[in-house]
Amino acid sequence: MSELRDLYDINSNKTNKTYHKGEVIPKGYYPMVVMVVIRNSNGEFLMQKRVPSKGGDWGVTGGHPKSGETPREGIVTEVKEELGLDFSNEEFIEYDSGCDGKDCYKMYFVTKDIDLKDIKIQKEELCEVKWFSMEELKHMVETNELNEDQIACFTKVCNYIEKRR
Repeated sequence: MSELRDLYDINSNKTNKTYHKGEVIPKGYYPMVVMVVIRNSNGEFLMQKRVPSKGGDWGVTGGHPKSGETPREGIVTEVKEELGLDFSNEEFIEYDSGCDGKDCYKMYFVTKDIDLKDIKIQKEELCEVKWFSMEELKHMVETNELNEDQIACFTKVCNYIEKRR
């Protein structure tokens, strides 16, 4: 049986409804998507590359919380599954959230220095992880390796950090 997930309303409130991964989602209900931008003390961002069978694109760590998990618990699970890292004691900062009519989402960021050798990627999902500077990410948009929506999450994090200083 496929993974059971909770459904949310347009205001990102958890409902009493669930669905199995792959099922049609009833009108007026939305899955939750969680993502985390990981930034090191050098200002670089950790990106992961999906395996070719999953699109082969670069992105941040994220996914769908399992039924019964909070969004924060869901992102801890995703980091553990995809990167093999325990982030259960990390201080996640929620910098964006909402519901876009397709998904509800919560976007987090955390500052953490990680040695790439300590990462144990989920081979079914990922083929590479790498630190990128903001300049490298902008260049990836110019070369169509990333799109504007993807780099917007890094820009939002940078703006959020600047506002907190």
